[in-house]
Amino acid sequence: MNDNKTFADTESGMMEWKVETASAKERIDKYVKALLGEDMSRSQIQLWIQNGDITVNGAQVKVNHKVAEGDLVTLIIPAPEYTEIVPEHIPLDVYFEDKDVIVINKERGMVVHPAPGHPSGTLVNALMYHCQDLSGINGELRPGIVHRIDKDTSGLIMAAKNDKAHASLAAQLKEHSVTRKYFALVHGNLSHDQGTVDAPIGRDPHDRKMYTVIDRNSKEAVTHFQVVERFGDYTLLELKLETGRTHQIRVHMKFIGHPIVGDPLYGRSKGIKMNGQALHAAVLGFVHPSSEQYLEFTAPLPDDMEEVLLALRNR
Repeated sequence: MNDNKTFADTESGMMEWKVETASAKERIDKYVKALLGEDMSRSQIQLWIQNGDITVNGAQVKVNHKVAEGDLVTLIIPAPEYTEIVPEHIPLDVYFEDKDVIVINKERGMVVHPAPGHPSGTLVNALMYHCQDLSGINGELRPGIVHRIDKDTSGLIMAAKNDKAHASLAAQLKEHSVTRKYFALVHGNLSHDQGTVDAPIGRDPHDRKMYTVIDRNSKEAVTHFQVVERFGDYTLLELKLETGRTHQIRVHMKFIGHPIVGDPLYGRSKGIKMNGQALHAAVLGFVHPSSEQYLEFTAPLPDDMEEVLLALRNR
């Protein structure tokens, strides 16, 4: 069994998992939801079970079926029922726009592009309404999208309005020449004022919805950090990405023992409560695809992060 999930953007995809001892006797819908994460609704998973899209050892089961150790659970996600994205009139905080590029300050809670469980209300739906055209390199479901930030991370993201611009921006990302700086409030008091986390990231073999620092089946990941402000039991950091792996900052901060406040996957249950992680993509800089001039943009922290910082300062 291939334990890695693979998808074509606009076609059906298949994922398979072998049930481990710790998950034995769980209901099939609960088991699959734990693997797919908080972004996938349980009702959608139950519908897939009822339709036979989720099977156990090749056989269709009921929603209340309990898995056993060694079972092979297979999910074949049906092809999207839509062939084109519906433009939606969703307000956007636009920082820059011309015929090639648009830079948006994304609010926390917005998904970047349509995916199973999120067919609408995404940044792409908003961009399709706002822009006359977007690049098509990433397919029908991700037009214009050159890079992503997590649903519960706020901040700056760029999109390409034509294929030439997309190719230029993607090349800069691959060469690690795009400036990406984040601010994060983390648990604990770091022992150093600055440093670098150089640790490869891959899928967590024990929890498929998460990533972890791991040597096998991983990719290089490098995050630079600098302390901005200390609050004793919390620290505000500026972080600069050298690579751009999924959940990179969140995984690296957990790895060094200072998880991000409010992180639903890698954080701590105790302490400050936030609706999503206290992580903000504050600075984005790149060379413009046509003018070849370097552009850099800065977005202030969202209000709730500022309120938390003010409360910490006034303690």
